[in-house]
Amino acid sequence: MNKEDLRIIFMGTPEFAVPSLDILLKNKYNIVGVITVPDKPAGRGQKLSESAVKKFAIEKGLAVYQPEKMKDDEFQRIIKEELKPDLQVVVAFRMLPESVWKLPKYGTFNLHSSLLPQYRGAAPINWAVINGDKETGVTTFFIDEKIDTGNIIYQEKTNIGINETAGDVHDRLMNIGSKLVLKTVDSIINNTISPLAQESLVNNALKPAPKLNKDNCKVNWLQDAKIIKDHIHGLSPYPAAWSELYNIETKETIPFKIFKAGNISEIHELKNGTILTDQKNYLKIACSNSFLEIKNIQIAGKKAMEVSEFLRGFRFNEKWVVKY
Repeated sequence: MNKEDLRIIFMGTPEFAVPSLDILLKNKYNIVGVITVPDKPAGRGQKLSESAVKKFAIEKGLAVYQPEKMKDDEFQRIIKEELKPDLQVVVAFRMLPESVWKLPKYGTFNLHSSLLPQYRGAAPINWAVINGDKETGVTTFFIDEKIDTGNIIYQEKTNIGINETAGDVHDRLMNIGSKLVLKTVDSIINNTISPLAQESLVNNALKPAPKLNKDNCKVNWLQDAKIIKDHIHGLSPYPAAWSELYNIETKETIPFKIFKAGNISEIHELKNGTILTDQKNYLKIACSNSFLEIKNIQIAGKKAMEVSEFLRGFRFNEKWVVKY
């Protein structure tokens, strides 16, 4: 089948999905429809906010569909009778009902931002960095009835730098992933793929990638600083690791977020959560046999800033500690 004749539906929502749609268009593939989430209220004015994929699709003159429910009768009629896809490409979207993913003759494949079967779930990039992994990657796989379990088509690896954040890895995987999407579509229409069952790649215990929430974003100061640093970087820039400054005299509590940090291995006898600073350039927190050096911080109600800027406006004394 020629590229121009292949009818593709693209499904996605965030910025991560945009390069994948873009590369298919640049390579002359026929995108008959783009499916994304409904517009959502955002900001103080609660104005409706469009997804990154919708904005891009409209700019390129593509037909956009935003069903509230994928099982909606009218939406399913449109897919079957009007769009008639030969292939569906999914990048960072919601779970699909069987009536949708089974529809195209060439199937429906998904781009997942991990080396499956590791990190099935909602936040694979974050958890790879949080766990201190040295490498990660992207995977294309055919969707089946379970989440992230279908047969693997292709994978591409990349190293995780020692001081990289989830944001750094996200941006790199976004571009690596787009090239893998193109390779996957090319191979599907040329019938040169050999899908591989994920079970054949299970050599070690599987690491999950659950949704991020307030509890698993809180810093545990009883851990080693290296573990805490990885936790912070795995949540940066969003949703961000958080903790609280606490004044043991006035009982004042100030929430704060950390976006970048360093770890210093050093035996000490200080209580965990003790703050050390020269009030100019460094801010260190005592951890288990180590110190965490905060490099970028955001106090509630303020902007994120380098720690030297923060220290010009916040004066510490021995009464301030970090809560844990």
